[in-house]
Amino acid sequence: MAKTVNAFGWGAKDRKGFLTPLEFTRRATGDRDVQFKVLYCGVCHSDLHMIKDHWGFAHYPMIPGHEIVGVVTEVGSKVQKFKNGDNVGVGVIVDACRKCDQCVDNLENYCPERIDTYNGVEPDGSITYGSYSDIMVADEEFVIRWPDNFPMDKGAPLVCAGITTYSPLRYYGLDKPGLHVGVAGLGGLGHVAVKFLKAFGTKVTVLDISPDKKSYAIDTLGADGFILSNKPAEMGAAAGTLDGILDCVSVVHSLQGLLDLLKPHGKLVVVGLPEKPLELPIFSLTMGRKMMGGSMIGGLKETQEMIDFAAKHNILPEVEVISMDYVNTAMERLARGDVKFRFVIDVGKTLKDE
Repeated sequence: MAKTVNAFGWGAKDRKGFLTPLEFTRRATGDRDVQFKVLYCGVCHSDLHMIKDHWGFAHYPMIPGHEIVGVVTEVGSKVQKFKNGDNVGVGVIVDACRKCDQCVDNLENYCPERIDTYNGVEPDGSITYGSYSDIMVADEEFVIRWPDNFPMDKGAPLVCAGITTYSPLRYYGLDKPGLHVGVAGLGGLGHVAVKFLKAFGTKVTVLDISPDKKSYAIDTLGADGFILSNKPAEMGAAAGTLDGILDCVSVVHSLQGLLDLLKPHGKLVVVGLPEKPLELPIFSLTMGRKMMGGSMIGGLKETQEMIDFAAKHNILPEVEVISMDYVNTAMERLARGDVKFRFVIDVGKTLKDE
């Protein structure tokens, strides 16, 4: 029996990060594996960081892509959750130790031995490849069931951007009706966070440096307020008014003003990933017994819960669907913030094996 299957995608050969067509192999479908045809794959900001080795642990060649949806084409003999023809999704991780405290608590994302969907290292030393490609093979335990009639093109980023915002809002208790929660950074993560918060029944204020985003935040997303976070007068006028803030900003920025917006006992939760460390203003943190925390995606059980919640409430990211051969231009635009708010590659229709 074949141990590998041929695959085709677009990947980076070095830290220049320029993506070109590449042939590669995946493992053949094992007893507990699901193989599926990739239909759509979101472009995450972390893809840009990874292909250019901004974080210093890239393996090349690299096939990025971890916001994946598709249709099952083959299942292993012991697979119980899926069958051919099912719509499925895969997010940031494809395996974990399954034995540590985090895995037992359904928090595989915090397992010290977790294996990422791409650029991860398998036990045999091989490197995982993502889904800027035609097919995907993953253990059924790390595959998400996609709800019926839920759009796959717009929904693809939810398996990363969706769970990255949903999980901390739930964990830190910022999902309670009547709370006043701020969302810092109205981008790929922030706009999804606003949608979840409105579905939870909270009052939402958006914090951003762009005045052009105000009408979208309020008129389209239904935010209750908008503050220009680079305007001291606006920030000062709102000091002490928020129960919590989800900080989705992925560039270096000041935490001082955000902490000052919190009520006593308020919570600042960081999910953005700037390239350099942020300064922590201790006085603003301690004067009011405020809390600062972080969060990174979510476990598989919670990711399925998030997808089902999004389908029930029709929560979908705002996306621009692109062809595979546009991806390098998309990366350039992403680097300068020229996207509203996520790119999604139509892999199924535009990936050509020439």
